Amino acid sequence: MNYIENIYICLAAPLLIAVLSLRRDSRRSLVFVLAGMTSCLCSAYISSYLAGVTGTDAANASHEISPAVEEIMKALPVMFYLLVFEPEKKKTISGVMMVSVGFATFENVCFLTSYGTSDLLRLFIRGFGTGAMHVVCGMAVAAGMFFLWERVWLRTVGVFALLCFVINFHAVFNIFVNQSGAVFWIGSAIPLTMVLAYLVFLRGRVDLA
Repeated sequence: MNYIENIYICLAAPLLIAVLSLRRDSRRSLVFVLAGMTSCLCSAYISSYLAGVTGTDAANASHEISPAVEEIMKALPVMFYLLVFEPEKKKTISGVMMVSVGFATFENVCFLTSYGTSDLLRLFIRGFGTGAMHVVCGMAVAAGMFFLWERVWLRTVGVFALLCFVINFHAVFNIFVNQSGAVFWIGSAIPLTMVLAYLVFLRGRVDLA
């Protein structure tokens, strides 16, 4: 997996330089993007290790192991941010989204490096679908944390329930996009449709206001 580390260094280096140069709010967003990319790199290590230990092949690992590892790893930077800095809710939600964006970006670049561009249309759709899936999972976790985090008695149970939901959603998405034909197109369209519906909902609320 040496190529993964090489990709990470090439992507992270300019972002680190930007973090040192920008003001606080912009710097925070880039730190979350970097956290998402780092989570993706760590997830690859952990998933590969668990797949090797359990004797799971790559296809089954993408359905059974990777979704749980990736969603937990994506949640850890945000949990750390919440527990240590106790930020405003708005900053927490944007942080969750930026972690998801960083994770999806690094994952897409690694997928491109691994599988090439022989089928550009499929790669294009999968890239948007993967990005949308991570954003949907991020929105679900952010919304749950927004309502649950200040209620201490709901915090642990609520976060666990949110993780169970996004892990299952992620696993179903992986099953769909690893198929061919109509199943692949449907699987890629589901998170894209959810993101578009959410944007339309926000647009409607702004217009009503």
